[in-house]
Formats: sequence, C-alpha cells, structure tokens
Amino acid sequence: MQHKTEKTLHLIKQFGENIKHKREMLNKSQRLLAFEYDLDSGNLSRIEAGQIDPKLTMLWRISEALGVPLSEIIKSLEDELGSEFHIIDQ
Repeated sequence: MQHKTEKTLHLIKQFGENIKHKREMLNKSQRLLAFEYDLDSGNLSRIEAGQIDPKLTMLWRISEALGVPLSEIIKSLEDELGSEFHIIDQ
C-alpha cells in the first residue's frame, strides 16, 4: 500500500466533495446513481467521503453518470484548489 501524503489526502477529499456536490445537483442519492449506472455504491460512498483514491476508469464512469466530462470535473477541482496547490513539494 502506497503512503499518502497530507496533500494527496486533501486532493482525494476535495475530489470527493466535488463529486458529491455534482450528484446532489442532479437530486440523486448515491444508491440511485450507482444503480442507474452500474457503479458500486460502496465505492461511490467512499470516494465522496474522500476515503479512497479512485482509479481512472472509475472516475470516467462517475463522470458519465453525472453527465459531465471528466475534464470538467478535473478543471473544477483545479479551480477549487487554486494555483498554489501542488502535490509535489516545489
């Protein structure tokens, strides 16, 4: 298991909050979204809670379920974190 830094954990948490917000804007529960798009509801819950670092394929599937391009989700995450946020110390 790879060690996660505080910055990585912050990124994962912020990403989960972003996904949760977009899902709530659709007025869908985690369970309903997972059911409709054949996602694992447990994984979706852990992603939204910032407990796991999802794989690219899961991110893509979630973005399709939300009807939002993955690039838009990433861009919104970059905007929220700001240009001063870096995973790698500079």
